[in-house]
Amino acid sequence: MVVILQGRYAGSKAVIVKSYDDGNAGGRSYGHCLVVGLSKPPRKVTRKSSPEKQAKRSSLKAFCKLVNYNHVMPTRYTLDVDFKGVVNYDTLAEPGKKRAASKECKKLLEEKFKTGKNRWFFTKLRF
Repeated sequence: MVVILQGRYAGSKAVIVKSYDDGNAGGRSYGHCLVVGLSKPPRKVTRKSSPEKQAKRSSLKAFCKLVNYNHVMPTRYTLDVDFKGVVNYDTLAEPGKKRAASKECKKLLEEKFKTGKNRWFFTKLRF
């Protein structure tokens, strides 16, 4: 897991899917990585609230992005979700495919959230 430091998703937590250490032929000659992260983490849920409200508050929103290594900070945490079949370099090229991939990542992350493990990843970063 990493924390995004620059850009629109600064302060967001993400998972590295694939890393490109020597750059890529697509115009990025620097080291970068493909990340999937949380743009909107789930909110706090209380037991006395209705099931509909609990379901709405426990929803999240995901993003897929290519990020420069200088703009990420590694953490000691890990998240074992396999995004390799969902997101790759080619999916980010077209907006329609990117949107579909982020929705698929959202489903995978929501399943992981419902297990109750990896709590740190699903909490908002306070700073």
